[in-house]
Amino acid sequence: MEGAAQYVTNMLVEDTALPPALPETSGSDGAPRDPGSELSARDRILDAAETMFASKGYSAVTLRDIGSAVGLRHASLYHHFPAGKDQLFVEVTERNIRRHGAGLEAAITCGGVSLRRRLYGVADWLLSQPPMDLVRMLKSDMPSLDPAEARRLMDLVSSLILKRLASVLDAAKQAGSITGPDSMLLGGGILGLLESFHSIPTFAIRRPLTEMARELIDVFLSGLGYRDEEGPAQEVTA
Repeated sequence: MEGAAQYVTNMLVEDTALPPALPETSGSDGAPRDPGSELSARDRILDAAETMFASKGYSAVTLRDIGSAVGLRHASLYHHFPAGKDQLFVEVTERNIRRHGAGLEAAITCGGVSLRRRLYGVADWLLSQPPMDLVRMLKSDMPSLDPAEARRLMDLVSSLILKRLASVLDAAKQAGSITGPDSMLLGGGILGLLESFHSIPTFAIRRPLTEMARELIDVFLSGLGYRDEEGPAQEVTA
């Protein structure tokens, strides 16, 4: 597998086609589910695994840990995920990436044509979710997977998240609202900046994170010579 630094560079510049979305279903297993019913065993496993992988990373979590969290013997997890932990991690990660992609798309749409309002919406969405921790994913989790699966997941990050942010910045450039370097580079910088707020220790948080994030977005836009034709931004709810 490529080195982490080179892989990030490649991911930022490659023109990867947008992958097809997963089918619209109520359950992760593809079966319709009554909205008022309890989660299926498979969905409970996915939810528990997502929480544990997010907090500890791939290597530190075992199937026994996940089974204990949902009240199942770890051997029972193979009924839902025959390929074991690798398959479970890949499904959890893809689900998380696609959820973030859909959330960002909704936030951007709610922002209208104003770049400032769009980025405020992006910040609100990202800070309402658990951190993606892309650095750990690249340096620790991905090397533990089959290289083809690792590449596919990182292509999803590029297509559904980085390129989505880049397209917003490209639109602002074309409208004459900003000037600046490569939009994929800018988009990656914005994503990293906003994700870093998840690392602020609780004792150091003296204001709402969204308020702090918006302040830094304003600084970022000022550096790009931003001209907002719509005037002061309004509250955005993604």
